[in-house]
Amino acid sequence: MRKSLARQITRRGAIALAGLVPGLLGAGLARAQETGAGPTVTDTASDKLSAGHGAGHSASGNRVVGVVDHAANGFDPHAILTDFDTGTLSQDGSRVVRQWDITAVDHEIEIAPGVYFPAWTYNGRIPGPTLRCVEGERLKINFANAGSHPHTMHFHGIHAARMDGIEGAGLVEPGGSFTYEFDATPFGSHLYHCHALPLKRHIHKGLYGAFIVDPDPDRHPDQRDAALQRLHTSDENRRWQEFVIVMNGFDTNFDDENEFYAANSIAFAYMDRPIEIDRSRPVRIYLSNLTEFDPINSFHLHANFFDFYDHGTTLQPTLKTVDTVMMCQGQRGILEIDFSGHEPGLYMFHAHQSEFAELGWMSFFKVMA
Repeated sequence: MRKSLARQITRRGAIALAGLVPGLLGAGLARAQETGAGPTVTDTASDKLSAGHGAGHSASGNRVVGVVDHAANGFDPHAILTDFDTGTLSQDGSRVVRQWDITAVDHEIEIAPGVYFPAWTYNGRIPGPTLRCVEGERLKINFANAGSHPHTMHFHGIHAARMDGIEGAGLVEPGGSFTYEFDATPFGSHLYHCHALPLKRHIHKGLYGAFIVDPDPDRHPDQRDAALQRLHTSDENRRWQEFVIVMNGFDTNFDDENEFYAANSIAFAYMDRPIEIDRSRPVRIYLSNLTEFDPINSFHLHANFFDFYDHGTTLQPTLKTVDTVMMCQGQRGILEIDFSGHEPGLYMFHAHQSEFAELGWMSFFKVMA
């Protein structure tokens, strides 16, 4: 029943679902409030308009009815925002070794209320764990395939050909395992994904995640302060509010066209429960695009601008004072945002392809006093 429902939803049907009539929307909100799992968007006019939004971009403009069961999914999109997996550390002589255990698992995911997707996952979630390390460390990723198809882990970084996560270099059959081993370089905001064929299906089904390499300040003496701001173990880094956002989409009827779009997999997740921001602290977003079947995705911020570090491989911004970035699949970067001069309120961010926004990629920051 679950899978058949997902397969019956077409792109046009999903657009209609996102623009439900007010009566149905009200019923859905009432049900959510009764269960105690309702949205945290403040429904006062002042909050809706505080960032200069009109009614067309209000919290009730595009929605779905009901509440996703995050516990059944095994992950919460709000936890994914800040769940940096730093692995386990050991020492090999003078060398730091950082290690993770990752397992590919078939797992059905509820991507919107009542819409279930037969996913392939890393460690049971989409996106997979956000792997975070420090430039120059030796990395070991122990990969086991508990899924029903051959899978790999291909890392966007620098490594030997035999560690590339392609056929003949780390392809793992069901029931098998492989250890990828390489040095953490270059620093930046990277990603990993399955590279088994057919590639479009293995990526689209959910086998991808963020891979962050923090700069080692000792390697960048001329930009040491900037490197310390990024290093997750430093005092300088603690003042930052850091989030991971992976832009993705879901083809629920397998016609090579997405019916839903999202930030971190769940449609409208950060519209129903806005991301709370302390306006006195700067915001850093590690943004990646893993959307299949569309040539580009995008991130647009309302009522503010940000600096952008393409691929995160520089310590100085590659774009300054912009409010929109476009990304092809596999492209990523770091956004740095300052809300200190803004009044409290809801500040929208979303894809600037209107169809993507209407189909789930619509969100809010809630800037707190």
